[in-house]
Amino acid sequence: MATVELDPQQLLIGGEWVPASSGRAWDSSGPVEGVGATPVAAAGPDDVQRAAEAAQAAFPAWSNTPPGERRALLSRAADLLQERSEQIAAIVTEETGGTFGWGMFNCGLAAGMLREAAAQAYGLIGEVIPSDVPGLLALGVRQPVGVIAGIAPWNAPVILGTRAIATPLAYGNTVILKASEECPRTHAAIAAAVKDAGVPDGVVNLIVNDPADAPAVVEALIAHPAVRRINFTGSTRVGRIIAEKAGAQLKRVLLELGGKAPMIVLDDADLDAAAAAANFGAFMHQGQICMSTERIVADRSIVGDFSGRLAARASGLVVGDPRNPETQIGPVVNESALRRISELVEDARGKGADVVTGGEADGLIYKPTVLSRVTPDMRIYGEESFGPVVSIVPVDGIDEAVRVANDTEYGLSAAVFGQDVPRAFDVARRVESGICHVNGTTVHDEPQMPFGGVKASGFGRFGGRAALDEFTELRWITVGGPQGRHYPI
Repeated sequence: MATVELDPQQLLIGGEWVPASSGRAWDSSGPVEGVGATPVAAAGPDDVQRAAEAAQAAFPAWSNTPPGERRALLSRAADLLQERSEQIAAIVTEETGGTFGWGMFNCGLAAGMLREAAAQAYGLIGEVIPSDVPGLLALGVRQPVGVIAGIAPWNAPVILGTRAIATPLAYGNTVILKASEECPRTHAAIAAAVKDAGVPDGVVNLIVNDPADAPAVVEALIAHPAVRRINFTGSTRVGRIIAEKAGAQLKRVLLELGGKAPMIVLDDADLDAAAAAANFGAFMHQGQICMSTERIVADRSIVGDFSGRLAARASGLVVGDPRNPETQIGPVVNESALRRISELVEDARGKGADVVTGGEADGLIYKPTVLSRVTPDMRIYGEESFGPVVSIVPVDGIDEAVRVANDTEYGLSAAVFGQDVPRAFDVARRVESGICHVNGTTVHDEPQMPFGGVKASGFGRFGGRAALDEFTELRWITVGGPQGRHYPI
């Protein structure tokens, strides 16, 4: 296949697409053969300064823009994202190896997030609070905070890049989106849709950078006085660093980090339904989703039957070139990811796990893999694989199932399968996670839902009304009567 020449990717600062102030660029390449490297502007701290100043300058006017106008602009951005979805989906494939269907799904959900954010433009609702002072009107008032930095990952690039900025914009904040080094063009497409929808210059800004410069760029972003809050989606390791740096600046952060999502399969579960949900949850987008089903905690009475049903589904998935519409499983994002996945599987195999299906690579494609008889001494029991691998851990009864499901530092998503729904719901309440689905897959998101985790999966919530606390300030304002108050001195 012929190599495709790609245009340079620039920064968006103050409404203009510009090169890095240093003039430097770097070559970004994805996992798909035949796609040429893209020259990408190598932003540095000076460019962060420019972006923050542009966002700060745009804030007063944008925060006072009528909510109906903000709503219309965000709705237009959603329209543009959908109109451009095929082009953007192709970029997702080139940069990350995601299938075309995955890219299209990203665009659809991201457009929904923009529409939900548009509805939230009217969401700066306060309250009247009863005061003990006669004649005093006391108000709890919500106001936008200023400049918000969103740091987005590559794995669900359109969804998570959009989520980082949509609701902050709706509430009247201005934003800086720091693109992932793995998908600068995809994240630029989001910024372009918002810009082209007609938002004023400086309301949305985009930083793209060389991977080697990421620490300096992020530090400059967090430290700039104009940046009031930061949201980050990514690994727990990097999330801890960002939280520490933000803490030193006394700035609030919203962190959505790693996961090790368990699916509990009770003794009365519909095994076909559970296997279908596990197959989707474990292998969709090569398992490179923060909510991916990483562990099946199955009652010992049904574990053999369930394992066979899941393995049959996994072995039937179509693997290959992600540009082929028939492909269901494409390559993982890079060689480093492939090495990590392979090491985890080989460690488990060497310590007695059974490879029910898969367990081998073909180039950057790692075949969908089901491991059984996984025990706590295996690395994959506790480490996030972020690949197309799922482990099955047999347990005896509900109490052990809950203990094993909670035996992880993470707590993002989870699922429980059982036909006795009240019993399954009771189990779900005992699972330590921000999200839990009864008789549904661990991989599920909707724009209006409170999305986030507990423990090492982070804190704070994206989505719907839950985002109000993350991206606004709650102020107490009082209004006294014209006659004034009586003071003791």
